[in-house]
Amino acid sequence: MINDDSYLIINKSISVPLSEIRFDFVRSSGPGGQNVNKVNSQAQLHWDVTANETLPALVKNRLLRQEANRINKLGELRIDCQTSRDREKNRLECLNRLQEMIVAATIVPVSRKKTKTPRWVKERRLRNKKEKSKVKRLRRPPSMDQ
Repeated sequence: MINDDSYLIINKSISVPLSEIRFDFVRSSGPGGQNVNKVNSQAQLHWDVTANETLPALVKNRLLRQEANRINKLGELRIDCQTSRDREKNRLECLNRLQEMIVAATIVPVSRKKTKTPRWVKERRLRNKKEKSKVKRLRRPPSMDQ
């Protein structure tokens, strides 16, 4: 969501200034027929994540980790959108995707709690091993000693 103060609002406490976001428009391979060859309708959003100061450090680090394949060595995030023939719709779609990425980065992952393996699980595993061993032993041809 974009407000009048030119901020991309993520939630109540996080917003990104639109002045940090740069758009390029290039020729799209999407829908449009021959219009594709004339109009630069594909939107490319460029945002320097590392230079941003409005995101909390934990959210920024999580975003850098989650979207590592979209971020270049300079720390710039790039999102391409060519779903529509309209340049403005593609620009808004890029902003929506960025908003979804940041919202996903705000969610703190639940850490796994180690649990002890129950005794009955270990016993069942050993019992199964013994049964399998017995079956294989009975399949062998009798030895010369017997």
